[in-house]
Amino acid sequence: MSIRHFRTLLAIRDHGSFGAAAEAVLITHAAVSQQIKALESHWNVVLFDRGTRSPQLTPLGHAFAERAEGVVQAYDNMLVEISDEAGFAGEIGLGAVPTTLTGLVPLAVSHLKRKHEKLHVVIQPGLSTALLLQVERRQIDAALITRPAGLPRNCNFYEIATEPLELLAPPQTKTDDPIFLLRQFPFIRFDRNAIVGQMVEAWLQEQDIRVQESMELEDLEAISSMVMANLGVSIVPQRCVRNMNPLPVKHITLGANAPSRQLGLTCRRDSGKSKIIEEVHKTLCSAVADGRFNVGV
Repeated sequence: MSIRHFRTLLAIRDHGSFGAAAEAVLITHAAVSQQIKALESHWNVVLFDRGTRSPQLTPLGHAFAERAEGVVQAYDNMLVEISDEAGFAGEIGLGAVPTTLTGLVPLAVSHLKRKHEKLHVVIQPGLSTALLLQVERRQIDAALITRPAGLPRNCNFYEIATEPLELLAPPQTKTDDPIFLLRQFPFIRFDRNAIVGQMVEAWLQEQDIRVQESMELEDLEAISSMVMANLGVSIVPQRCVRNMNPLPVKHITLGANAPSRQLGLTCRRDSGKSKIIEEVHKTLCSAVADGRFNVGV
């Protein structure tokens, strides 16, 4: 019997089926079934009611899973609890949405590496939904994302910054009226696959604004460059940490009803790297307090 059997049981509980659990823990459906049968045989218990179309945890199975979760957490945290610095000498996989990669992330990682020089930080860019799934599947340890409408029950979300959405306009525009600019200029849309892109679309519909779409991008630097070239206007998050040498485009508020995105760090509740993730969160918050990424930070 090994700790991975408990992990598989928890994956079934958290994902709702043997098939989804197999995908989450990166083994076959048959291997999931074998591990559960081994658990039941070893402990002489019935963990699942197999009379239903999709096997459901029995009351005893739920209680067993709760105890198993405690065992997994204790196992994952054992080395970190023995030595405070032990968790700071390995590797952490950190996901990050593209809008943070030229300001917040480099500033925070710079501060983090100064304090823990033996720590190896691997950055995984991606959109919030994809990164959250990678955290759930333990493919990365934590991710800097836009808070989604709902979080998986096995994940925590630690707030870092609130970024109101704003309008980017070419520097030569003569008005700062966002509604007028959105109706008169071509619209450079933020990727609708991103949570921010969906927020933008919802706001446009609420304001009954029909835009003249010209392109759709996910990279904030690319969007700013297109706006600077007088190719249109765009709605993007107002960065909590400004990058070096920002383009001189106009930043215009959307008004009192402007939506905001909540930026935060998400991780699994049972992560074995809780102390380093806590340190990453603290460092990200410190970078937001600095507010600007400069050479020589």
